[in-house]
Amino acid sequence: MSYRTTAASTATATDYVEDVSPGSGALPPRAWYASSDAGSLSLNGSWSFRLSPTADGADDSFAEPGFDAGDWAEVTVPGHWVLQGDGAFGAPIYTNVRYPFPVDPPHVPTENPTGDHLRVFDLPSDWPDLSDGGAVLRFDGVESCARVWLNGTDIGEFKGSRLPHEFAVGHLLKPSGNVLAVRVHQWSAGSYLEDQDQWWLPGIFRDVTLLHRPAGSVLDFFTHASYDHTTGEGTLRVESDVDGRVTVPELDIDVRTGESVTVAVEPWTAETPRLYDGVLVTAGERVPLRIGFRTVEVADGLIKVNGKALLFKGVNRHEWHPEKGRALDLETMRADVLLMKRHNVNAVRTSHYPPHPAFLDLCDEYGLWVIDECDLETHGFTEHNWRGNPVDDDRWTPALLDRASRMVERDKNHPSVVIWSLGNEAGTGRGLTAMAEWIHGRDSSRLVHYEGDWECRDTDLYSRMYPDHAETELIGRGLDGGTPKRRGLPFILCEYGHAMGNGPGGIADYQRIFEAHDRIQGGFIWEWIDHGVKDERFGYAYGGDFGEELHDGNFVCDGLVFPDRTPSPGLVEFKKVIEPVRIDGDGTDGTVRVTNAYDFADLSALTFEWSYDVDGTSVESGTLAVPATLAPGESADVKLPAPPADAQGGAESGWTVRALLADESAWGAKGHQVAWGQVPASARPLPTLTASVAPALADGVITLGPGVFDARTGALKSIGAREVQGLRLDVWRAPTDNDMGADWAPHLRYGVLWRELGLDRMQHRLNGVELDGDQLTVRTRVAPAAAEVGLNTEYRWTSDGDRLKLTVSVVPEGEWKLPLPRLGLRLGLSEADRVTWFGGGPGEGYPDTKSASMVARWESTVDDLQTPYLRPQENGARADVRWAEIGGLRVDGDPEFWFTARRWTSEQLDAADHRTDLTPGDTVWVNLDHGQQGIGSQSCGPATLDQYLLRVAPAEFTFVFSAVE
Repeated sequence: MSYRTTAASTATATDYVEDVSPGSGALPPRAWYASSDAGSLSLNGSWSFRLSPTADGADDSFAEPGFDAGDWAEVTVPGHWVLQGDGAFGAPIYTNVRYPFPVDPPHVPTENPTGDHLRVFDLPSDWPDLSDGGAVLRFDGVESCARVWLNGTDIGEFKGSRLPHEFAVGHLLKPSGNVLAVRVHQWSAGSYLEDQDQWWLPGIFRDVTLLHRPAGSVLDFFTHASYDHTTGEGTLRVESDVDGRVTVPELDIDVRTGESVTVAVEPWTAETPRLYDGVLVTAGERVPLRIGFRTVEVADGLIKVNGKALLFKGVNRHEWHPEKGRALDLETMRADVLLMKRHNVNAVRTSHYPPHPAFLDLCDEYGLWVIDECDLETHGFTEHNWRGNPVDDDRWTPALLDRASRMVERDKNHPSVVIWSLGNEAGTGRGLTAMAEWIHGRDSSRLVHYEGDWECRDTDLYSRMYPDHAETELIGRGLDGGTPKRRGLPFILCEYGHAMGNGPGGIADYQRIFEAHDRIQGGFIWEWIDHGVKDERFGYAYGGDFGEELHDGNFVCDGLVFPDRTPSPGLVEFKKVIEPVRIDGDGTDGTVRVTNAYDFADLSALTFEWSYDVDGTSVESGTLAVPATLAPGESADVKLPAPPADAQGGAESGWTVRALLADESAWGAKGHQVAWGQVPASARPLPTLTASVAPALADGVITLGPGVFDARTGALKSIGAREVQGLRLDVWRAPTDNDMGADWAPHLRYGVLWRELGLDRMQHRLNGVELDGDQLTVRTRVAPAAAEVGLNTEYRWTSDGDRLKLTVSVVPEGEWKLPLPRLGLRLGLSEADRVTWFGGGPGEGYPDTKSASMVARWESTVDDLQTPYLRPQENGARADVRWAEIGGLRVDGDPEFWFTARRWTSEQLDAADHRTDLTPGDTVWVNLDHGQQGIGSQSCGPATLDQYLLRVAPAEFTFVFSAVE
């Protein structure tokens, strides 16, 4: 006997939730514009809110005028209800690939959190008479499915979370007491198309606006503004559904819509974002236009704008705010754009959905190339060999075409948008082909991108994510094979340099490959921002912190900026790697080579300054005369000034040359540093010490100059009055996200293998303490339990009476199959706070992430040396350090070393899951590393390159210790 009930054959009130169609009742998509002289009313603000556990958990009576919602809660729109109410409205869910519900398209769970939103509003006193034209209700973004009523009338429902939807409502309005009711479902058929490696966050998260539409007002319009680089002329034609005129006063343009006009113009580029203000005037409305003239094409196998090839120095940008989720205001968007410009970023891929439309206005204004990506990803179907993938199911094609058209029609008037992207990680199928065909037919002035189309059947460029350096090189050389069409197309890395935790490493090596091969036209770092949720328990929460059934941990924290938009060391490194001016020289001929690495601009916006540095301190400075008209791709050898006559002899010296903004720009202050380089003049004299005192044994201790040692173990106890704890060889670091790697990665996951070998629990066996003439020697064997491999380590101490010299010799024993995380010394100091060092800075740097380490004299506190990655891990090492002073102790290195200091051990750092798990202790633990393993980007990309592996081999290194006040 079956106890199962079946649904009635007639449609129910919630069938639309699982309907594969895009919705009903919405107006055709059209161009977005920020303002016009027609009236508008923002409906953002506080809304009454009721949460039901299922799609049919409440009836529709709340939509009727007069409904009493007095006992309802309130939420802010734009916003996500799971980020409001202190947990009363549910919690965020993070998954990367897997759907957080059973995969049975188009069906979704019965447990489907549904938020009823209610807003009662009056029309403003200056709102036109209701008989004058009509009105449109616009939703810029609702996740994931919404049904809308106005004054009790059901006006439609829609899917497509990151896309606009408008409804004609003029006939339903009244002067006061208008009741707008919106029912939002967390899960719908549309959710299968929105599996985009981010938090699942239901709600009305973008603007809600009522727009007056006067008789004869603008409907849709398309601004065509091309540029002919051979003549310097631009051609303007504005297509409009409603006849009107277009004026551009600066260009003396006054033409009918649909009419072309050609005039001399300054072109728009991301480097020179020249916009002309115009107006589209119809009988009922005046719409401001911002017009940028530029032409995009593939010519000679390259992506060209205005006749010149591009090199994308880009980032992938999800929309994120640590408290508001994807509900971003204009100033937050502006902060992103300004940060990008100030860090030499020139391009954005709007992963993986169209952004808030105002963001594209900012890209037009400040200058960023944009790949505008459709709101489409079906990645979870890869778990099932792509069975049932909607993009290869004709029933879903109307929804796919709706998403494509809403993106293109909304954003088609932005000069910054040069490429349309069909979506991301959605497999392959007929639906994608249909989208590409529609876009090509609608807008032939831009290119079409989709990374999943490896054969480039539907696309205008070849795109990949995370190819390693070797494969990228092969593609650049045209040795990658593929179809004849693909071999003739330009290539970009739509994702590379996975910026999860410490890293990404190896991006300078990528950049060298990009610049060596014309076919490779750059790439887009994954990604812009860590998606940490502000949380009083953890500082910032990530996947799993809200009790999700399925989650992908901190994989959502993989950005170049932290959630509060503080730049990470990865962004500082990226800025240096992609800087638009190269400053190089070896100091042999007294010149520096300056290369213009812009695509379009000369160097007239920059001024160049030099400083002559002795032991990391500037002793003289001035202005360097660099040709302002130096064209893109050209270099000039510029004579450096003679070193100062009184420059200190016997010291390390050199020039630092900086390229600075000559004047204030739209995005940066006068003097903002765009690029820099360092040119050596004289080499560093290595530290020397002539042994002149012998070790003395008495009362259980050995005294050698300022050093006191334990006579039994040979362990250093103090230097002068400075107590020293636990000085010994150290090979362990708290594995980075890139050390741990992804479980699907084809490369060795060193973080996992290091722990399996036991490098986190090395045992130190004392083999002997010897006093021989003027030398104290301590011999040890350092090895992990249960392993045959080891490191025979000898510490040889000498002194000149005031200083201590330690030479460490390491000889491997056994068959080492893994590189080491680090190789050096660790020691503990008490009462240490201020740090001064001469070496790389001001931020951290590792073998494959130290391009941005400028050699100079730096100062910091111990706390400020730390990089606060959301999941704690190895961080904070300063590279190429000549000497460092901390806690009354000075350390000189031969050769240069990595310096790290923190108020917890590497083991404590390793054990922490969140920043708040770290409690500062009374001891500052200092690492003086002869070697560090590189970082790589194996959290979702290639492993550390061979040249940055810290392979086990005999090593010897020296430190000279002295007490300082």
